[in-house]
Amino acid sequence: MTGVSYNQRMPTLDLKKLNSHRVKTFRLPPAPRVTSPKSAREFVDSRGFIYFWPIKGIDLPSLWTAVAGNRIVADKHDDPGHITWGWKDNALGKKVWYYAKILRKKATMISLDVAPYFYALSENYGSPEEDYLLAYEEGRLSQAAKQVYEVLLHEGAMHTIDLRSAAKLTNAKESEFNKALEVLQADFKILPTGVAKAGAWKYAFIYEIVSRHYPELPEQARFINEAEARRKLVEIYFESVGAAQERDVLKLFGWQKELTARSIAGLVEKQKLIRLEHPKEKGEWYALPHLA
Repeated sequence: MTGVSYNQRMPTLDLKKLNSHRVKTFRLPPAPRVTSPKSAREFVDSRGFIYFWPIKGIDLPSLWTAVAGNRIVADKHDDPGHITWGWKDNALGKKVWYYAKILRKKATMISLDVAPYFYALSENYGSPEEDYLLAYEEGRLSQAAKQVYEVLLHEGAMHTIDLRSAAKLTNAKESEFNKALEVLQADFKILPTGVAKAGAWKYAFIYEIVSRHYPELPEQARFINEAEARRKLVEIYFESVGAAQERDVLKLFGWQKELTARSIAGLVEKQKLIRLEHPKEKGEWYALPHLA
């Protein structure tokens, strides 16, 4: 043994290269803005998955930033950046992308090519009529979520005002009903497919069972094993952010630490990621090879 491998210094992340990379992937100035529904779809497809709004503490491209620039979401409803709201609502049910509260239970837009990899990691095993019951029996689904799902399963698509009533949750806390919706979305059991002029605000999402709206999705995910799905999603994540630590991946996807580490290690082994040091921050980082 020569001992060279022990003496070689770990490469250092080039912050200038990282910044240039994110200018392109996040569509930061001076990169071209996203200016139309068509370019929004192209942006989602090119990135694989993005957030609708930027989420504090999470590095990930968002439609808002790609349209409005790197600034906080405006409170004023007439802000030009809020054109994204109409694009998102008009796309519901049209299978332009997959939209629901997924990553960290926040509004996520996923390319239809990438959606099967997410679905492969969900607690769905091919039987929409039985999977939810297993999840409920194992304590992974609340009583409220079970009731919401059963209404949609048996009655069909429904907006939230009617859904809450039909699920016998009218007297329940609003937070309980909303949490049920979020949990069911995060596990790819339901998703919004439209907007109804209902309720005090004349604005209510219409929800539907995922496997009914996207009947092809379970079949597309059937032959993707969990390890492959995780590696693919981590690879797409790094293609967007360029560089990150293991804890960033954990924070975004919420997987077990061992599974996350294994996914990253697999990409390092395939030379799609490299281990390196950050010039200003402590800890081990991972990055696309060209950013060293």
